[in-house]
Amino acid sequence: MVKDREIQAHKEWLGFLQPVGLVVSPTALNNAQMSVNRNVVELQQRLSEIVSRDSSDDDTNYTSVISDFPTFTVEILGWQPTDLVESPEDLAVSLPEYGETLQPTYAVPNPDNGGWLMLVQVISPGTGLDRVSENTKSTGWHANPQGKFERLLREKEIPVGILCNGIELRLVYAPRGESSGHLTFPVQAMCEVSGRLILGAMQMLLEEQRVFNAPTDRRLVALLQNSRKYQNEVSTKLSEQVVDALWELLRGFQTANATANGLLLDDIAQNEPQHIYGGLITVLLRLVFLLYAEDEGLMPQGSIYTRNYSVTGLYERLREDAGNYPDTMEQRYGAWAWLLSLFRLVYDGGCHADLYLPARHGQLFDPDEYAFLEGRSRNTTYKEWELIEPPRISDGVVHEVLQGLLVLDGERLSYRALDVEQIGSVYSAIMGYEVNNAASKSIGVWSKPKGAKTSVTVVVSVDEVLNTKANDRAKYLKEVAGCEISGKSLTELKQAKTAEDLIAALGRKISLQTPALLAAGSLYLQPGEERRRSGSHYTPRALTEPIVKETLRPVLEALGERPTPEQILALKICDLAVGSGAFLVEACRQLAEKLVKAWNQHGMISDVPSDEEPLLYARRLVAQRCLYGVDKNPFAVNLAKLSLWLVTLAKKHPFTFLDHALKCGDSLVGLTRDQLVKFSWEKDTTYDDKELPLFNEQLNKVRFNRDEIQRFTIPGWLAD
Repeated sequence: MVKDREIQAHKEWLGFLQPVGLVVSPTALNNAQMSVNRNVVELQQRLSEIVSRDSSDDDTNYTSVISDFPTFTVEILGWQPTDLVESPEDLAVSLPEYGETLQPTYAVPNPDNGGWLMLVQVISPGTGLDRVSENTKSTGWHANPQGKFERLLREKEIPVGILCNGIELRLVYAPRGESSGHLTFPVQAMCEVSGRLILGAMQMLLEEQRVFNAPTDRRLVALLQNSRKYQNEVSTKLSEQVVDALWELLRGFQTANATANGLLLDDIAQNEPQHIYGGLITVLLRLVFLLYAEDEGLMPQGSIYTRNYSVTGLYERLREDAGNYPDTMEQRYGAWAWLLSLFRLVYDGGCHADLYLPARHGQLFDPDEYAFLEGRSRNTTYKEWELIEPPRISDGVVHEVLQGLLVLDGERLSYRALDVEQIGSVYSAIMGYEVNNAASKSIGVWSKPKGAKTSVTVVVSVDEVLNTKANDRAKYLKEVAGCEISGKSLTELKQAKTAEDLIAALGRKISLQTPALLAAGSLYLQPGEERRRSGSHYTPRALTEPIVKETLRPVLEALGERPTPEQILALKICDLAVGSGAFLVEACRQLAEKLVKAWNQHGMISDVPSDEEPLLYARRLVAQRCLYGVDKNPFAVNLAKLSLWLVTLAKKHPFTFLDHALKCGDSLVGLTRDQLVKFSWEKDTTYDDKELPLFNEQLNKVRFNRDEIQRFTIPGWLAD
């Protein structure tokens, strides 16, 4: 209980500040035995004494500004004057093509190893941390202060920094090769009574004891590193919610199908129900990708996109509607059409005023791949400017789906805080299901595969359970659904006479995804055998990193101590069962680092475009020229492409820029049976002449007779 209370306390102040990306995790804070001091009256008085007041025309309105950063660190954080060193020359990063040099205002020495602990950038008071200056010279790098500071931190491989414009103090964490995050403390709020919790949180993270003197594993740097490790908890919970979202989306389409008198899904459900399943998971993968891309700044940043197309903008509107009109969300429509417009915009691209999005193409967003999502008949072709009648998916359904993807434990989830590999957890969570049609009244029960962290829902026929002998019902549920019944529930199960009795007997074993009986003819999701046996699983970065490193070690050693960039880019790496692309993503990271090192060793770093971070540019080259993958699951191939697209932040490239390297197919059994028998790639066409049917018929008879003779003449022990 104490642990839960402390974690909730950390969530409280983090909720006020709304971090961008993952900076600190409540679990990591709690494990480091950190707590916020709420009694900061004296500290707040000292802060009010050292800040300056920037007044407007009305003297009653003013903004508190930190005008002397060194004094702030000494008086408020308890640092020593020697803990700040003014802009060391060895920490400058030159961008000659832009005529610009990135250099920190201060650097904080590391007392343990003589290196640098963090960098500090102080900019002009009031300058927007996330806004590109309108006065940027034509030869300068057109980027905001946050982007420039992140570039500086990554280039110097010092991941922790403080960015301050006087009115805001921002803790930045930008480890090389990983996504960045930042936490912003408003100075004015910290000077007010209502902001004492924020001031206490800032002191907790940046005070002298936490930065310099605490045990190594509890210092700020270790805290930020450990916070990344707790992403796995987020992935597990998100995976569960994504499955719930899949069920909700299926419910929405069934309702829309009923509204359309069966014209939307009936034919597909009867002839190819897996096509429905493919469409549903495609929607979720599109949404997950877009949420990640929006948080990473890969989508347009203008107001037109934010207000009319973005997924997060849509969710904010739906959340407001759900608060104002909770009883009518199922009778309100429009959100689904919003999403369809966004999907087409991503596929075809668009340009209007400050909105520009290049055409991405790719199978994932292809409107013809699952035409029923737009209310069109299967095998119809999308035509530009053609009016369509979207399925009547209610705003309530879309709101529930987005809430499952965006809200975790009551808090807004930042996809920027997730590693690309963790998108694989979403992929694995919704794979391995089938869409079935209930032949009779049915209900879903919880089934937990051995060794799995989460349970899955298995739907069983109520009539089949009731028709089973009373003493055999528990055995039936265990064999068919992997659901074990014991104790009082077992007695009630044996005594059940009606569907209502059965529901009461099953009690908590009934899945929340089927809170009521499914009527005959209802569509439902049924896990396949593989998912029932093993549950969902994906390969975390903690596994891929050492495996890829050890795999590449002898390959890289063979290139010598100073391999050239051309040698590195000539390497070819293929994952024969690529899945969500976790191993290729890690290979991309590691080879890119080697490529940047080679550029520096051979004096070729100037070949990198000046507006590109060398590491990201290297990743794109490696992804395009070195990496290959195959998987027999087409959804996995699409996700692998997008994972590599995201890890390279290739926002100027279409999704198809890796189509040449990632293919759908069976790499383990890529030969025909005849080729396997002959142990040859070449197909024997000697007797394939269609003009010789009689000869082929006689040949088949001879082969059959030969096999029969061998079967009756070879001793059984020898045949075995």
